[in-house]
Amino acid sequence: MIDIHCHILPGIDDGAKSFEDSIAMAKQAAKEGIHTIIATPHLNSKYDNRKPEILDKVEKLNHVLQEHGVGVKILPGQEPRIYGEILEDYQQNQIQTLNGSSYLFIEFPSNHIPRYTERLLYDLQVKGLTPIIVHPERNSELMERPELLYQFVEKGALTQVTASSVAGYFGKKIKEFSNQLIESNLTHFIASDAHNITSRSFKMEEAFELIESKFGMEHVYLFKENAELLTNGENVIKEVPEQIKRKKRFIFF
Repeated sequence: MIDIHCHILPGIDDGAKSFEDSIAMAKQAAKEGIHTIIATPHLNSKYDNRKPEILDKVEKLNHVLQEHGVGVKILPGQEPRIYGEILEDYQQNQIQTLNGSSYLFIEFPSNHIPRYTERLLYDLQVKGLTPIIVHPERNSELMERPELLYQFVEKGALTQVTASSVAGYFGKKIKEFSNQLIESNLTHFIASDAHNITSRSFKMEEAFELIESKFGMEHVYLFKENAELLTNGENVIKEVPEQIKRKKRFIFF
């Protein structure tokens, strides 16, 4: 199994604080059947992690894991919070795509979608990049207006839902919305977004068991295969997206 979203690099964001933490996370990942992790440190107003530093940290962590006999391989990635100059920074070699592929994570603020989002997602695609919107199920505006996410996906963006969301660790509403995204073909990847081995761990195995029981094994295969295709820089599987059907609200007088 491949995990395409994880904060395992030590000491550079709110994930692993030390190499010891990184080793512990890698060992936990291995127990869940994860053999490859794309390290995706934050790039936002608080954490300024650029491509050269990420590549250096990935190389060092792989060396440390080999020394400790941990059979998990780390690949480079990044989790940039959406901002207007991201394309310029990509052209300046500051943005790290997922394992050097054409796939690029895009994180939204938790409570809204910036007005320029549609244009930026379009501009990224014009330059040959495929944006992957991370954890859309945890964005309050998308929960209220899922038609926005449908529009982004219909126009070529991909999305990634967090395993812990599927498993209910972020609450009932987020779990329900995650299931709606899966059911409506509005997500293409399940990943851990793990930060540690306690409060924000992997939960991949648990999430896939729930997906199998609710949607069938074909969905599990699709998500796992897409992670592999992405890692290899190949075209991922995309089912036709559907609008999320809003539940009718009855008003009693």
